[in-house]
Amino acid sequence: MGERKKLTGLEKFAYGIGAVGKDMVYMLSASYVLYYFQDIMGVSAIAMGVILLIARVFDAFNDPIMGVIVAKTKTRWGKFRPWLLIGTVTNAVILVVMFTAPPTLDGKGLVAYAAITYILWGITYTMMDIPYWSMVPAFTDSGKERENLSALARSCAGVGSAIVTIVTVMAVAAIGGALADKRTDATVTVYDPSVNSIHAYVVQTDEGGNPTSTMKEYENASITVNVKGSAKFFEGVEVEDTSDNTVYDGVINISSSNADVAYTIGDVTAKEGEGKAAFVIDKKDAQSSLLVIYANAEDYAKLTSMSELNGTVDLNSKLEVERVGFGFFAIIIGALFIVFTLITCFVIKEKSSVEMKTASVGQMFKALVQNDQAMAIVVTIVLVNVAVYITSNLLIYFFKYDLGGSNWQGNYTLFNMFIGAVQILAMMLFFPLLRKKFNALRIFYYSIASAVAGYGILLVMSLLGVTSVYVFFIPGFFIMAAVGLLNVLVTVFLANTVDYGEYKNHRRDESVIFSMQTFVVKLASGIAALIASITLAAFDIQEDSEGFMTVNMMVKKLKDLVSGAGTTLDDFSVIGLRLVMTLTPIFVLVVAVLLFRRKYILNDRKLEEISAELKKR
Repeated sequence: MGERKKLTGLEKFAYGIGAVGKDMVYMLSASYVLYYFQDIMGVSAIAMGVILLIARVFDAFNDPIMGVIVAKTKTRWGKFRPWLLIGTVTNAVILVVMFTAPPTLDGKGLVAYAAITYILWGITYTMMDIPYWSMVPAFTDSGKERENLSALARSCAGVGSAIVTIVTVMAVAAIGGALADKRTDATVTVYDPSVNSIHAYVVQTDEGGNPTSTMKEYENASITVNVKGSAKFFEGVEVEDTSDNTVYDGVINISSSNADVAYTIGDVTAKEGEGKAAFVIDKKDAQSSLLVIYANAEDYAKLTSMSELNGTVDLNSKLEVERVGFGFFAIIIGALFIVFTLITCFVIKEKSSVEMKTASVGQMFKALVQNDQAMAIVVTIVLVNVAVYITSNLLIYFFKYDLGGSNWQGNYTLFNMFIGAVQILAMMLFFPLLRKKFNALRIFYYSIASAVAGYGILLVMSLLGVTSVYVFFIPGFFIMAAVGLLNVLVTVFLANTVDYGEYKNHRRDESVIFSMQTFVVKLASGIAALIASITLAAFDIQEDSEGFMTVNMMVKKLKDLVSGAGTTLDDFSVIGLRLVMTLTPIFVLVVAVLLFRRKYILNDRKLEEISAELKKR
C-alpha cells in the first residue's frame, strides 16, 4: 500500500484563511450589531435584546437542518464547497445591508429592519459555517491529521476574531470621519442669533474635566451654532418630563458625548473634537435654545471677562460618522470574507465518496438526556459563555461612557489588542505548559478562579475611579487567560463525554455531541445579548447617557449644580453598568462551577476505567 498523501502547506493555509474570514464576519456581528442599532440608529435596547435572543435561538435550531441539506447535496464540485461559497457571498451581502440601515427609517420600521437582516444574517452564516467544519473528512485521511487541522482552524478563527475586535472602533472612526462629509444625506442646520434666541452658560471644569458649580449666565449670546449630521439626527425624540407630565416632541440634545465640538469665542478657540459643550433645543424650528460651554479655569476666566459672547460653535454629529463608518467597514470585511473563502474553495479538493454524519435536534437532545456527563458539560458551556458574552457586549459602553475621554476609541482598541493577545497565548502556550503539571479538571477550576478574580479586581478598580487603560490590563489578563484556557478545555471535556456515552449507552454519539458546541454557544450569546440589552435600558446607557433634555430640564440641571443638589442619573447609570458587567459574570461563573463540581464525574481515574472497559469490548 502506498503512503497516504499528507496535506500540503498551501492546503493548510487555504483552510485556515477561510476560518480567519468567517470569524472576522462573526465577530463584527456578534460584538457590534447591538451597539450599531441601539446606540447609533436608536433602536430600543429591549427590542434589540429580544431580536438577538430570538435570532440566536432560531439559528441554533437551524444548524441541524442545514447539516441535513449539506449531507444530501451532490454536485460535480462536491457537497461542501458549493454551500460554503453560496453561504459566504449571501452572508457578506446581508452583513453590508445590516450595517447600512437607511437613516430615514425610524420606530417600528427600524426594528423590523434590524430583526429581518439579523435573522437572515444568521441563516446565511449557518449556510457556510456547517459545511466549513464538516468538510474536513473530505480532504484528510488520518484522525491525527484531522485533529491537527481542526486545531489550526480554531486558532485561525481566533486570529480573525482578534483582528476585528482590535481594529473595528478605530477603523469605523477613521472611515466615517473621511467619508461622512461626502454623504448627500448629511445636512447643516444653522442657529443664527439674529433669528434664533440663543441663551448661554459658561461652566468652569475642574482638572479632571468635570463641571463645577462655578458658572456665568448670559441672557443674550451673539453666537452662531452650526449643527451637522444626517436628516435622522435632526428628527429628535419624544421625551417625557416627569416633573409636569408634559411630552416634548422633537427634542434635540447635542453634546460632546455625541458630537465633535469646535468653537471660536472671542480669543478662546477649541479645535474640532477638543471643545466641550452642550446644545439643547426643544425642536428643530424652535425660536429659543440653550448653549453650555464647559471650559477650564484659564479659558473660563477669558470667557467670563467678556460682557457678551461673540463667535461660532460647530457641532459635528459623531453618530453620522459612526453610521457611515460601520457601513463601509462592513463592505471591507465582507469583501475579505469572500476573497478568503474563494481561496479555500479553489485550493481544497473534496473526495466524492465522503459521507457526512448529521444529527437532528431530536437526536441532540436524546443524546443529552441519555448522557448525564454531556448534559453537565453543555450547561457549563452555556453558563461560562453567558458570563463572557455579557462582558464583551457591555465593554464598549464601559469605555465610551464610564472611562470616557476624547480618546476612548484608542483606549478601547489598545485594551482589545492586549486581551486578544492574552487569549491566543492562553490557548497556544499557557494550556500546553499547564497540562504538563496539572490535569484538565484542575486547570478548569484554576481558570474559573482566575476569571472570578479578574472580575473582582475590575469591579474594585472601577469603583475606585481608576481611569488608566494600562491598569485595566491586570483584570483583563486574568479574565481572558481564563477564557482562552476554557475554550480548549471545552473540546477536551466534550471528547470525554463521547467515551462516557459509548461506555454507558453502547453507542458513540460523537457527531451529535460535538454539534452541540455550536448550538450552546449561539444560545449563550442570545441570552447574554438580552441581559446586556436590559442593562442598557434599565440604566439608560446610550448615546448622550445623560438623557435627552428640554431647555428647561437643562437649566434645572445647571441650577442644581450651583445649589449643590446635582443629579444622580449619571452615577446611577455608571454604577449599574459596572455592577452588571462584573457581579453578573461572577454569579454565573460560580453557579457554573458548582453545577460542574456536583455533576461532572469524569476525573482521570474514571476515564482510565472507561478506556479499559472500551478496549475489552
